[in-house]
Amino acid sequence: MNHKHRNTLQALFAHPVSGNIDPRLVYAVIEALGGEVTHGGSSHVKVKLNGHTHGFHDTQHSLSKEEVVAMRKFLEAAGIDPTRDFPPESNA
Repeated sequence: MNHKHRNTLQALFAHPVSGNIDPRLVYAVIEALGGEVTHGGSSHVKVKLNGHTHGFHDTQHSLSKEEVVAMRKFLEAAGIDPTRDFPPESNA
């Protein structure tokens, strides 16, 4: 997982919830974690990760806060904990 993926994952779990996350970066993170992202018709995206599947609205702009919370819950259900698995990189 590169630093851009790590930063995006940290942003998904940040408090307060961010409303300015590019969905393409989120999909890249899911793929970097070994997941699968499938773009279907009717502006839907199906995401599979660690045996969990969820459908999301495919948006061309930043994720809303509600979409960020839904993605966070999906990642937690799939066993992803960024502070445990991918701690922030130190600059030292």
